[in-house]
Amino acid sequence: MNDVPLSVLFGILAMLIVFSGFFSSSETGMMSLNRYRLRHLVKNKHKGAERAARLLDKPDRLIGTILTGNNLVNFAAAALATIISQRLWPDNPDLAVFVNTILFTLVVLIFAELTPKTLAAIAPEKIAFPASRALAALQWLLYPFVWFVNTIANGLLKLIRVDVNNPTPDNLSTEELRTVVREAGSMIPKRHQHMLISILDLEKMTVNDIMVPRTEVFGIDLDDDLATIQQQLKTTQHTRLPVFRGELNEVVGTLHTRNISRFLAAGEYLKEELEKVIRDPYFIPESTPLHTQLFNFQKNQRRMALVVNEYGDVQGLCTLEDILEEIVGEFTTDVAAASSPDVHPQDDGSFIIDGTAFVRDINKAMHWHLPTDGPKTVSGLIVEALEHIPDTPLCLVIDNYRIEILQIKDNTIRTARVTLVPGSKKPAAE
Repeated sequence: MNDVPLSVLFGILAMLIVFSGFFSSSETGMMSLNRYRLRHLVKNKHKGAERAARLLDKPDRLIGTILTGNNLVNFAAAALATIISQRLWPDNPDLAVFVNTILFTLVVLIFAELTPKTLAAIAPEKIAFPASRALAALQWLLYPFVWFVNTIANGLLKLIRVDVNNPTPDNLSTEELRTVVREAGSMIPKRHQHMLISILDLEKMTVNDIMVPRTEVFGIDLDDDLATIQQQLKTTQHTRLPVFRGELNEVVGTLHTRNISRFLAAGEYLKEELEKVIRDPYFIPESTPLHTQLFNFQKNQRRMALVVNEYGDVQGLCTLEDILEEIVGEFTTDVAAASSPDVHPQDDGSFIIDGTAFVRDINKAMHWHLPTDGPKTVSGLIVEALEHIPDTPLCLVIDNYRIEILQIKDNTIRTARVTLVPGSKKPAAE
């Protein structure tokens, strides 16, 4: 080795540093690959992705191959660096060892570890896919040695009850999938992100969260006189109507308004004709999750259902459109609702809100964050915070919202004034 020129030794050392950088970058690149994007590329017959996927199917062999090559190269480089330092300072071996340790560590750290690994972490596909060809060849070439080393390492892992044949699955949970959608940025338009997250949220919501309460259900009462029924049929803005006798619990069926035009002039026979064309009512429990009910609507070929509690009493009404609007947002025009909104902006920046309004609807309309995990209405939310039904108007704070009760009637809060108060967190009565 003393006969070899220093220029040749430096050239060999530089080559070994490059090889070390290759192994370091390929390890980081292979392990940083997005598994879901990799599967997508494999389905599209991307050759580099297919090679990388085959290597990652056996991570213990891949890591064994990379570490074997990296350690061989690093040890050879360290030995060669020692020889070079001794050739440079033959009269002072202690200085040679010191300088070699400092310089070689810096060179390896910068050029063989930090730089290539950072590059691979930033652009893993550009590093991993080309490197997979060389790694596949090395895996075959070094297979006997890698097999021997992995057998010992896997045996040690089994002693601590780690099964290398059953790695942790990389399936995403619902919450992780929400994070992926939110972090997609410009790859998924904001509106599409909202729709995807809304689909995931269907699992957390029940029919009770979106139903029209029975006090607001519009239907045909067969006990009404003919003139009233005819007027209701002529002016209704709904496509499907519940038909009942006396009160909603005595429901007879559901009526599609397309079937009534020829009966409006039937006079005294109108009620009999209506009963012939109505469809049997469809009842659903109020605790049914929305994603389940969406499937049930499709399976039963229905668009409207009456929501009942555990005692069989009708609590409200739910339609297919109500569920779809939770995904895509409002897409129907309700003239009646537009003429009597639940929220009335005031000149001082506050809002007067109907106590029977749904908290979820208020949050959607105003982009607020009132609690939705308890009562469904604003009145119920206030009563829960106070822990009693107030006898007289008062004020309270819920999260960042100052609520002033304006009107109380029949043990129900009819109207309240809401003002945003930044900084408040806990409900407190004033």
